[in-house]
Amino acid sequence: MADKLVIVESPAKANTIKKFLGGSTKVMASMGHIRDLPKSKLGVSIENDFEPEYINIRGKGDLIKELKKEAKKAKKIYIATDPDREGEAIAWHLAKILEDEKDKITRVTFNEITKNAVKQAIKEPREIDVNLVDAQQARRVLDRIVGYKMSPVLWKKVKRGLSAGRVQSVAVKMIVEREEEIKAFVPEEYWNVYANLKHVKSKKDFEAKLVGKNDEKLEIHSKDEIDNILKEIENAKYIVNEVKCGEKKRNPSPPFTTSTMQQEASRKINFTLRKTMSVAQNLYEGIKIPERGTVGLITYMRTDSTRISEVARAAAKEQIINRFGEEYYENRYFRAKKDAQDAHEAIRPTYADLTPESIKEYLSNDQYKLYKLIYERFMASQMASAVFDTMTVKIKANDYDFKANGQNLKFKGFMAMYKYSKKEDEETMLPPLQENEELKLNEIDPKQSFTEPPPRYTEASLVKALEEKGIGRPSTYSPTITTILARRYIEKEQKQLVPTELGTIVNKLLIENFTDVVNVEFTAQIESEFDEIAEGHEEWKKMIREFYGPFEKTIEKVEKELEHVKLEDEVSDVKCEKCGRMMVYKYGRFGKFLACPGYPECKNTKAIIETINEKCPKCGGTIQVRKSKKGRKFYICENNPDSCDYIAWNPPSKEKKKRT
Repeated sequence: MADKLVIVESPAKANTIKKFLGGSTKVMASMGHIRDLPKSKLGVSIENDFEPEYINIRGKGDLIKELKKEAKKAKKIYIATDPDREGEAIAWHLAKILEDEKDKITRVTFNEITKNAVKQAIKEPREIDVNLVDAQQARRVLDRIVGYKMSPVLWKKVKRGLSAGRVQSVAVKMIVEREEEIKAFVPEEYWNVYANLKHVKSKKDFEAKLVGKNDEKLEIHSKDEIDNILKEIENAKYIVNEVKCGEKKRNPSPPFTTSTMQQEASRKINFTLRKTMSVAQNLYEGIKIPERGTVGLITYMRTDSTRISEVARAAAKEQIINRFGEEYYENRYFRAKKDAQDAHEAIRPTYADLTPESIKEYLSNDQYKLYKLIYERFMASQMASAVFDTMTVKIKANDYDFKANGQNLKFKGFMAMYKYSKKEDEETMLPPLQENEELKLNEIDPKQSFTEPPPRYTEASLVKALEEKGIGRPSTYSPTITTILARRYIEKEQKQLVPTELGTIVNKLLIENFTDVVNVEFTAQIESEFDEIAEGHEEWKKMIREFYGPFEKTIEKVEKELEHVKLEDEVSDVKCEKCGRMMVYKYGRFGKFLACPGYPECKNTKAIIETINEKCPKCGGTIQVRKSKKGRKFYICENNPDSCDYIAWNPPSKEKKKRT
């Protein structure tokens, strides 16, 4: 009989913890949530003050029996689910299921799965934090009400089976609005003029950019303006007017939060949000390292705090001084952002001495890449600033002002450990120029450019935008984007997020009918209220009541307006070969398709085949654009597989460029 029963979410976490706690402790995994709202109905009793109607999750019956059996035998029960709101809610649900043993139940949390952290947590148990549970319940109940009440609107006007979500709908709205900005964008012409100059004494060439005229900023918008400028400086002397030498410091960024880790993993190692969180979960829950056993390699990966413990700070100091020297270390503190939940630390390695290289052979390739990123970012955050020698030079050519900048890395500081881009430490130092010195003109180079539209969102930039606008929290970014991709409201082209036709239509309907719910500021305000509940400053049912009153009126109004609305399907020019009617456009999970209007007598449907102007490089046939099961576009010859086997991820024009 085990003296202690410890319950965690996952078997991996259970295995790691078991090794720390010894034989008299039984460690079991709940396999995530044990209870939830039912899938088949709303599951929230509106009449009974929004009481949630939780049920045991299907398939968990045997596990629940086993948990109850072991709980009865144990002298003490520790619920050690994750240290966030969702983990607290899982702990609360487990306590409800083990109600008969409630006098034995305590809650323990740890920010890292290390022997010391786990043993210390067991020594300092606490009660389940009902405020955190209520914040999670408020989110779950509110999202369930919004989804279940808004989705039928989409069924009536677009297609049965579609669904709307609170945060997801705002994310889709942002992506659609960005696409509209791009389509509406009108490029404007502008020109830059560069002078390639030679320093006569050192014989070094460098480039200066035209920035003004008579010390006033100059903007050039046409070829005529350029021709006039070139005429005015045709025989000009290029004289050094001013030389400023200085020193510039660059400071390291803080250690990772969830969102900055997701952004950097996307940018530097090309991970999707989902992959980043999955690999981080593995690193947190435990990896087998010879001589150490199974250890959690990083702290908890759902956090928006940049705080680090004094123990971690001391361990980083030792590593940095041993590896680089005293001058490379700097004790740094980072200010938390305004809305940060500072309950746990930033994401950092749990053991500073376990360098990525020293444990590379025990990690998968993906685990190594992410661990290296986390480890180096953390270490760099406790290192000295990088120092650059800088030179800024102003050059006169008649009345025109040219400017050149140069820099030289003088002291690497944190950049010895972590670089944000490959080019940031490139040396661009100018020759040893002096005031009133004349330079030789090698070439004048006018370049025409056009302003560009804002870029499409990527997963990383959308997370950044959601965080800046106060929408969602560390635990919600990845599932939000995964959901709207799965619903086919958006799709990925390379790394860019593009709204589908279905996503655009759904967004239009929601904006027209549920302005508040898909409003960015309103959604951010809801997040702030969840925070207030978590801190015990607001009662969760009161918040739901205040939301539900106006929301219910909106639902009633929309349903009344839609009662007599029949959407006419757009008629195509394609004749149904089965019954002769003109086929109409319909929308499904995978976008637009053709259907016979004679349904249910005639059930004929056709896919709409997208083509491109490029011809098949093998047989000259038409190239069709299709999508894989995962939604990725590929290019295939119309004659495949009958007489041609051409198929490629890129269109033929890009394939040709790749081969040259």
